Amino acid sequence: MADVLPGIRYVMQNAEHVRINEDKIKEFCSKLDHKHIKHWMTEAPFDLSKLSNDDKLNFLFIFNSISFSYWGKPKWAIEYADQQLDGSWAMIACLGRAFETNAAMFNPEHLEKIPKEEFAQILKGNIEIPLLEERWKILKQAAAILNDRFEGEFKNVIALANGDAQKLLDLIINNFPTFEDVRIYKGKNIHFYKRAQLLVSDIYQAFKGKGYGRLKNIDKLTACADYKLPKILRRLGILEYDTQLASKIESKTPLPEGSPEEVEIRAATIWATELIKEGLKSKLPHVDSIHINDHLWLLSQNKSPDDKPYHRTRTTSY
Repeated sequence: MADVLPGIRYVMQNAEHVRINEDKIKEFCSKLDHKHIKHWMTEAPFDLSKLSNDDKLNFLFIFNSISFSYWGKPKWAIEYADQQLDGSWAMIACLGRAFETNAAMFNPEHLEKIPKEEFAQILKGNIEIPLLEERWKILKQAAAILNDRFEGEFKNVIALANGDAQKLLDLIINNFPTFEDVRIYKGKNIHFYKRAQLLVSDIYQAFKGKGYGRLKNIDKLTACADYKLPKILRRLGILEYDTQLASKIESKTPLPEGSPEEVEIRAATIWATELIKEGLKSKLPHVDSIHINDHLWLLSQNKSPDDKPYHRTRTTSY
């Protein structure tokens, strides 16, 4: 069974470049209220409630299969419903627009064979989206596996999980290579599973814990270590970087995938979220890491003059 925290604990016990300021965690917890907690997709530009339950499930699977690494200069952006959107919001809008134009977009038989030109047109923006080729290949592979092993229906993956979030996570990781997310740090495998955990969380929250979203053990999921969460945790003073790492990030020098600095930033993001969860238990006993994850991610969308750059790692993991 996928277990993220032992590896994260090991990284934090050995970290050289990143530390967590626990006084800032206490300060953050003292200000957080239950009304601040909501699923990140409630703010999305495309309303998933327009979709049938099966289409919503397929939408979440497709989105999480190809949602990663949006940063760049200039940023990839699109126009949708009189808004200019970038990042995850732009991806959601592109998929929503494709569904509104042609519901067959969600048919895995079509996606398994989708021409690159058609896929590129769906994601057309001011510039070519980063890693277009990788996204196209990942989508085709994920659709092919869905067709070959699950009769073309993600709901069959849900059925095999038997209402258990951890079993669903294992099924996703073990069947769909795109969701593998492991780094090696000082000789040990460190499991992050960012996009796989986000997919499980999104299903649970989008269906409000009912139907396809009726999943126990949701509290075992951790935060999803991307590049937006550490940025907001640093703004809050919770994450602190050593001088060398801070200089790299502020000069927008890319960190290699799997480098100690990248692994430590991601691990500290997850560990800090766990500490926040523990700090909130007395006043918000039902809060889970996924709820804190969503709150932090939405908070990161609010620009601030105190913002410093996020770390840049070109990867399909996040």
